[in-house]
Amino acid sequence: MKRNYSVFLGNVGSCLDRYCPAYGREYSVAELFDRVATIPLIRGVDLVASPGILAECETVKSKVKEHGLKVVSIAADTFTQAKWKQGSLSCSDPEVRKQALEHAEEVIALCKEVDCDLLTFWLGQDGYDALFQADYMAEHKFLIDSLTTICKAHPEMTVALEYKIKEPRTHSYVSTVGTTILICQATGCDNCKVIIDYGHALLGYENPAESVALLKQFGDRLCHIHINDNYRLWDDDMIVGTVHTLEYLEFFYWLRRTGYQGWFVIDQFPYREDGRDAVAESAEWLDYLETLVDRADMEEIAEVLKKKDAVAGSKLMRKLLKGN
Repeated sequence: MKRNYSVFLGNVGSCLDRYCPAYGREYSVAELFDRVATIPLIRGVDLVASPGILAECETVKSKVKEHGLKVVSIAADTFTQAKWKQGSLSCSDPEVRKQALEHAEEVIALCKEVDCDLLTFWLGQDGYDALFQADYMAEHKFLIDSLTTICKAHPEMTVALEYKIKEPRTHSYVSTVGTTILICQATGCDNCKVIIDYGHALLGYENPAESVALLKQFGDRLCHIHINDNYRLWDDDMIVGTVHTLEYLEFFYWLRRTGYQGWFVIDQFPYREDGRDAVAESAEWLDYLETLVDRADMEEIAEVLKKKDAVAGSKLMRKLLKGN
């Protein structure tokens, strides 16, 4: 099977955390593309439309062409700047919402420059922290109206929401798979879709496999996957498959069963490791785990599910891990 593996460009560089600005040296945009190109299984890049990326559009176009990479998605930068501190598409200040819509148009223009049709939003600042801090109904409406405006103005684009239960706000409006399905349905737009971030699903105490099934069942909304791992307590963004290996087997089964044909973008923060090497290891894990499920007998798995028997499920997982 041909694998559709991508990586967020910055993940092959150096990452910062709350305590240290970076554990390695800074890389230019051109150098980051060159590092991506050395990873055999990676065929695409996902970008965040930061001021730096917007200013280097020509470099992006040149490097994509040089290395034969696909720009898979571009995320609006609605989370790193102070002006979004009370939200972007949901902000109660109409001027801030106007700026968020203008930024969306800016990102769509960049998408068209690099032959990309997937605009993504992780609305990390859209939510609240304290009681009596937000008018939930008003701000949900602002969010839905903003998304509807973007989707209707650009039917040629897929506009996708990445959900996360919390961080940086204590409560996010785009929080769980169910909430995100409701938001998409409220827009009335078929091009309003959903991204599963595997780690975000874990953090929200979801079973990522069930999340895949729900997105298929309620509107066929899944269009993109961010892949990583964590311990469920925080969004650790670790190497794929190194914590929740067994859950990945069921996840890939449901992706096969629901006919997912999209990309897997490696989205991790290897603070102390070399970013390029950590991403390469994630790609190897992805390929290995997908191969195990590729070899599986789909009818046999369906029969096990009919039994609703945990012992039969356990035997099936051991058989999948053996690769036969």
